[in-house]
Amino acid sequence: MAITVTERAARHVHKSLGKRGHGLGLRLAVKTSGCSGLAYALEFVDAQLPEDMCFESNGVCVLVDPKSLAYLDGTELDFVREGLNEGFRFNNPNAKASCGCGESFAV
Repeated sequence: MAITVTERAARHVHKSLGKRGHGLGLRLAVKTSGCSGLAYALEFVDAQLPEDMCFESNGVCVLVDPKSLAYLDGTELDFVREGLNEGFRFNNPNAKASCGCGESFAV
């Protein structure tokens, strides 16, 4: 079981945490939402919850709750720039379908 972070995404996270002035890393979760059924939830975190699993990748701690891990195992978090748009991209091997905007997925 693993969640990985690319070097590009790690640089962006470190830069954002530096601007923020504090933080342990990122929380990655899945919520029921979106046009495909499930949506990614990503936020900065300051503390680890007892049930969280921590995945360290390129110096970034990614916290995932056990329920979300079933949908996220093997996911690679990347940061991409395409034209004027930039943001995180989730390369999730468990996703069987995703919506056009990339915000939600189905398994």
